[in-house]
Amino acid sequence: MPKQRRVGNLLALAVLSALAQRPMHPYEIATTLRAWGKDQDMDIKWGSFYTVIRNMDRHGLIEAVESVRAGRRPERTVYRITDEGHAEMRDWARELVSTPEPEHHRFRAGLSVLAVLPPDEVVALLRQRLSKLEETLQAGRDSLAEYQRQLPRLLLVESEYELAIQEAEAAWVRDLLAEFTAGTYPGLDQWRTFHETGELPPELTGPTERGDATQ
Repeated sequence: MPKQRRVGNLLALAVLSALAQRPMHPYEIATTLRAWGKDQDMDIKWGSFYTVIRNMDRHGLIEAVESVRAGRRPERTVYRITDEGHAEMRDWARELVSTPEPEHHRFRAGLSVLAVLPPDEVVALLRQRLSKLEETLQAGRDSLAEYQRQLPRLLLVESEYELAIQEAEAAWVRDLLAEFTAGTYPGLDQWRTFHETGELPPELTGPTERGDATQ
């Protein structure tokens, strides 16, 4: 089970990682996180940004050090990370790296109800997905190669991971498509008959309950 955090929004971890570099005011923190592409690494809801900042301050993870004003702009509070914030950041990072957690993906949700679509349509849809995946992969490879000329690998490891996950998904979709098109996928004929007749074969009803095959 994930540890209960004083501020559980992953945006808080991103803020701590920015303030670990140096003190900043919230606008500067947000600009830095966008420049780092953190909204691609985490499900960041920018609308909750200032609420997260206030909660982190209230829980002692960050603290105000000064207020600054530039020209006619409103006064901005500069924050720094506290010792408790450093400890929370490291503990959170250790948990995320060491402990697998179940994640619900939209693709898995679609696969879980695949039988509601006829096999031939599924083949067309999977080909469409594979084409988009391959485009995304190529763009990701090109982008990573460009960044590798500018940044150390340590700062790109999350991009390597994302590419590896996408490569694995694309390979799995290719294999699944090959089974469908070769007619070797188990139960394919019954599945097709169901969509032709509207009658669900006993083979496709399955048990009333099942556990997760990965558990």
